[in-house]
Amino acid sequence: MDLAPVIDQLAHTLGMLPRSGLLMAALAAMLLGVAGSLLLRRFPWLGRSLRFASTFALMAVLLLVIVQLSRLDPRFSLAIPEIGLPEQVVEGGATRVPLADDGHFWLEASVNGHRARFMVDTGATLTAVSDTTARAAGLAPRDTGLPIRLQTANGTVAAQMTSIETLRFGNVAAHGLDAVIAPGLGETNVIGMNLLSRLAEVRIEGGELVLVPHNPQAELAPAD
Repeated sequence: MDLAPVIDQLAHTLGMLPRSGLLMAALAAMLLGVAGSLLLRRFPWLGRSLRFASTFALMAVLLLVIVQLSRLDPRFSLAIPEIGLPEQVVEGGATRVPLADDGHFWLEASVNGHRARFMVDTGATLTAVSDTTARAAGLAPRDTGLPIRLQTANGTVAAQMTSIETLRFGNVAAHGLDAVIAPGLGETNVIGMNLLSRLAEVRIEGGELVLVPHNPQAELAPAD
């Protein structure tokens, strides 16, 4: 039996562990709990302290996971505090995106002042940016971000969470938007449902995609 593929996959998985701060924190908390259980009989006070610290740390990790998952659905943003993460706001005026020859809706956007082309994809949960766009826009991976795995044409790849300070296109501006840095997407950038679901209306009209924010405001100044 050839174990090389199994060993390679295991090595790849272990190599990805340090990239998730939440995962490493959870593992450390569990090890703390195991140590507390082992010491409980000989040093009761120390064992109980370690187990209490483990439980508290795991609860903190769980809370961070819940907060980050809640950011994918704007209905929960009113009930759950951001806890150190930027508030996600989408504002502006109605914007029309024409249908391209390839059957997709493409738009020109500004990511923290850097211009990039995005495809609007209602089947994508999260907005995603390529490595190239992330570097040009100064986007840094979030240390406490959830580990994300994306299915691409080249297979499953690991992606890292980030926050976009300002994403602008047409008359729409999104602030504090969650996104993933997706190396497996090549040069493609995607507008996902975590932005679209924060709009009042998304409809197709006369071969154009119409995006309407809540409480539409005056038209925004053109992006640089």
